[in-house]
Parts: sequence; C-alpha cells; structure tokens
Amino acid sequence: MKIAVNTRLLLHDKLSGIGWFKYHVLKRMVEQHPNDEFVFLFDRQYDERFIFGPNVIPEVVFPQARHPFLYYIWFNYSIVPVINKHKADVFLSPDGLLSTRLPFIPSVPVIHDINFQHYPKDIPYFMRHYYCHYFPIYAKIAKRIITVSEFSKKDIVKTYGADADLIDVAYNGAGEDFKPLDEYQKHEVRNQFANGAEYFVYVGNLLPRKNVDGMIKAFTLCKNKTGLSTKLVIVGESFFMTDKIKEAYDNSNVKDDIIFTGRLTQEELPLVVGAAKGLIFVSHFEGFGIPILEAMQCDVPVITSNTSSMPEVAGDAAILADPNNIGQIAQAIEDIDTKNNLRNELIEKSRIRRQAFNWDKTAEEVWKSLTKAVF
Repeated sequence: MKIAVNTRLLLHDKLSGIGWFKYHVLKRMVEQHPNDEFVFLFDRQYDERFIFGPNVIPEVVFPQARHPFLYYIWFNYSIVPVINKHKADVFLSPDGLLSTRLPFIPSVPVIHDINFQHYPKDIPYFMRHYYCHYFPIYAKIAKRIITVSEFSKKDIVKTYGADADLIDVAYNGAGEDFKPLDEYQKHEVRNQFANGAEYFVYVGNLLPRKNVDGMIKAFTLCKNKTGLSTKLVIVGESFFMTDKIKEAYDNSNVKDDIIFTGRLTQEELPLVVGAAKGLIFVSHFEGFGIPILEAMQCDVPVITSNTSSMPEVAGDAAILADPNNIGQIAQAIEDIDTKNNLRNELIEKSRIRRQAFNWDKTAEEVWKSLTKAVF
C-alpha cells in the first residue's frame, strides 16, 4: 500500500497537539510497515528527523499553507498532481483538512474534534469560516473518519450527520518523556519555575473554552480560604491571552502565586508537569485532553471537567468538577493539596487508567482504518 500523508504540521520545535499526533503515529506506522510506502507532503523544507525510514518519500509542495486561502490552494491544487504522480492508494490527513479534488483515491481525515462549531469565536475569523464551511464537506467525502474519543465520534455524527459505522476511534497517547520524577528532580524544577514552592500546573493554550479565567478564580478562592502556600503555574502561549484571563488575574489578591511560563520547550514541559502537586484542566470542551494523560504518566493527580471527552479519558482516576462551578473547582484544589490519602489513591488509579492509552495502540487503530478505506 502507498499512503500519501499531509505532514505540513511536522515542524521541529513547533509541534502542537496535532503535530505530536502526526509524529508519534507516523513514526510507528513507518517502522511497523517497512514494505509499504509513505509519501510525506510538506509545505516547507522539512527536518530530516521526520523521515522515519527508507520507505518514506518526502515531497515539498508550495505554497506554505498557513492561512485559509493558502489551505484551499495547497489541498485542492498543489498536492493533487503530486499524489497522482505517486499513484497513492489512500490520502491520510492527520489534521482533518482534505482536498475536494481527489476523487480517484479514498481520503481519511483525522478529525480530532469540532470545537470550532461550538466555540467559533475561539479561532480567527477566516479560519473559523473555512473550518465551518469545509469540515461538513470533508465528513461527507471521506471514505472513513478517524477521531480521538467516543465523545468526538458522537459529536461528528450528531453535528454533521456522518455515518457512525464509518468513524474509527484512535485514542491519543502520551510522550515517553512524561514519567515520574524523584524528589531531587522535583526540588530542582520547583526552584527553577516556582521559587522552590509546590504548585499546581495547567498546560494548554489560553483560549476562552479552556476556562483559564475560571481556574484562576478557583485557585484564588482556595488560597483565600486555606492560606496554603501552593502556587499555580500556567503553561501556554501568551499570544492567546484573553481579556477574561487578564481580568481574573488582575482581580486576584494572590497574583504573586500565579506564574505564567509561556510556551515551554520539549525538554522542559515533562519536567514541569512531573514536579507538580496536581494538574488543573477544567476546560469547557475537549476532543480528548492530552494533558490529563500526560499528568497520569507522571504520577500527578488530576482535576478535570465533567464535560465532553474528559470523563472518558480520566475514568475514575481524577476528580471531576463542573467547569462553571468555581467553588467546586476550588474544593478539588484544596482536597488534593491537603489530603495525602486522596492523592495516593488517584495516583494508584491513574497507573491502571493510563495503560489504556499509548501511541502504539493509536498507530494500530489508524492503520486498521486506512486498510478498511482501501480494501
């Protein structure tokens, strides 16, 4: 089988959540299927580290697809003759975007979630309209669809009228760098990022649906009630800082204990997560919620939301809270901060829960979906 793959988000030192999905899944599929060929379609000069084996044929196809207008050109015109030249059997698009001009081979998108349908104002105007116009079309022309949770599968079926029998679920995994730290390592990381104090951590962007403002309010409420010395470390691109986050931060009387790190490096992030006392991830909407799993890999207790996919990922290994209930989130923070037995219980449960998720399983499910699309 020859698989053409949209690899435009494989960017060294700039891998996002979807970029990591591409990296981990493609690396494993290339290695596990040495007799099959992969045509990697990049939109700029690629890093050789992303050519995972001799069965990968890299193609740089211009222009760089970094704007909805350029998405349209790249997917519908630029890559079509390249895919045709290689006589690919299937087109895999791990970021969900497809070409409407590839009727001669089956297309399989990975639609991680459709948050833009439910929270359209979270993304820029032109991107929002491009996604909301084309993703319903993609759902209809795709031979099969891959998504990352049963919640997202049901959401795609309900919103787009897609056939549930044509949607395959391939859960995310967590990177191998996320693992428990010893006490010395935790001490060193806390000195570097939190002035030596214990801390809760949030990892993700700062978009409105992530509820970072609600998290700050809950943390402030907990601190004022208990007087605990624990800090809050917020990891995420400051570019996405919202007015509500600024307001919540400015109105907090414990802002000295709230630390914004910005984006961390690939080496720093697992350390900052691993040294935390707990993860707070109380988003309003997620297709999966990889930070939940990353924290579990590090033996870090989790507080997450009781909405969308998060209960599906967390199972019984986290405290579930209503993201709209500041008092409930604050109580969860207090409980993890003060109750050693609870922390230990959550860690033990997470060691069992995390076994259900790994990138090897993800790659296997993606491969099965491609096989069903072709044969």
